[in-house]
Amino acid sequence: MKYHHIGIPTTEERPGEVYLEKYGMSVVGFENSDYGVEWLRFEPDSPLPDLAKTVPHIAFVVDDIAKAIKGKDVLIEPNSPIPGVTVAFVVENGAPIEFLSFESEDHPLNTTVGGNGISL
Repeated sequence: MKYHHIGIPTTEERPGEVYLEKYGMSVVGFENSDYGVEWLRFEPDSPLPDLAKTVPHIAFVVDDIAKAIKGKDVLIEPNSPIPGVTVAFVVENGAPIEFLSFESEDHPLNTTVGGNGISL
C-alpha cells in the first residue's frame, strides 16, 4: 500500500477543476501538488455519502481493492470514476479512507508523491 493523495472538501471554486458528473463533484490539484493535495467541491445533490463530502480523506494505492476492503466498514463500494481506475472508500475511526487500483502501471494517475510514494 502506498500513499497517493489527501482529498479535502471545499466550497471554493478553483481554476482547472474537472467535473465528474456521475458523482456531482469537481476535483483539482493533485497533478500540481508536491504532496498530493486534491480539492473536492460537491454539488448540493451529489449522491455521495455526507462523510465523503465533509471530511478530508487520505488515499492509498493498493494491488487488490477487494482484499483491502474485506472486513472493513465500507462507505463507497468499488467503482470506476474514470477509465482504468477503481476506487472504494472505507471508514476508519470515523474518517474516510480511499483505496485506488489501476488497470495498468502506466496509467497517468498512477503516481505517488516523490515518485515512489510512502510504502506502508
